[in-house]
Amino acid sequence: MSLASCSKDSDGNTAKLEVRMTDAPGDFHQVVLDVRQIEVHSNEEQDKDGWKNLSFTPQTLNILEYVNGKSALLVKQDFAPGDLKEIRLVLGPDSYVIGRDDQRYDLKTPSGQTSGVKLKLDKTTLRDGETYQLLLDFDVAKSVVERGTWRTGNDRKERYLLKPVIRVMTQEVRGGLSGTVTPAAARPQVLAIRSTILGPDTVSTSADASGAFQLGALPAGTYRVEFFPSTSAPTGQPAYRNVTRTGVVVTNDNVTNMGTTSLN
Repeated sequence: MSLASCSKDSDGNTAKLEVRMTDAPGDFHQVVLDVRQIEVHSNEEQDKDGWKNLSFTPQTLNILEYVNGKSALLVKQDFAPGDLKEIRLVLGPDSYVIGRDDQRYDLKTPSGQTSGVKLKLDKTTLRDGETYQLLLDFDVAKSVVERGTWRTGNDRKERYLLKPVIRVMTQEVRGGLSGTVTPAAARPQVLAIRSTILGPDTVSTSADASGAFQLGALPAGTYRVEFFPSTSAPTGQPAYRNVTRTGVVVTNDNVTNMGTTSLN
């Protein structure tokens, strides 16, 4: 799990918290997790009242869809500044794998169904106006364990156990986009949109009087960038039009320059 943080936000009243999940590949067609609840702990470990539920919709998630740099956005919300000590992932009873034989095998998750999978966070402080990202890096090969006594012909529900192994990493949300539009007089709104399992993740800005724009604090990923002129072209000049550019790649610690985008 990775904590990515310290990207500035214009609203200084709260911090922003994201929780994402990614995966190290395993030898299955699908690995589906039944995720019921995500919580963070803001007090000392022995304080049982320190747990806070995050704004998460219970869902099943095929984590093999999120490998090789892809991640699923599970939570995105405002959060009170302060220290975070732990995060807990509560799993339900409906996790399963689809094996290489195309058969479904249910996963037994005794600890995940009760107290949840707890992960400690080291020196994690949410500060006003900053965005923090927790990335859960789930290791399928180590987490899905075959029972040594299982044999072909036995009950498929008894073949695998789920013993989650989740790595804790740290990264910073420092990607960005920049560019210019022409004519500058169109003064467009600029939207950078990235698809997630929660729906479109959208960040917006407006081009300035010179036609320049820049978006910061973007997670790495592939974006669709849309331009919507806020004014009309003068009489006798070509009309301004909405423009969409696809496949715009953002990487951490880099600002992707899109060059010039024509709006007529």
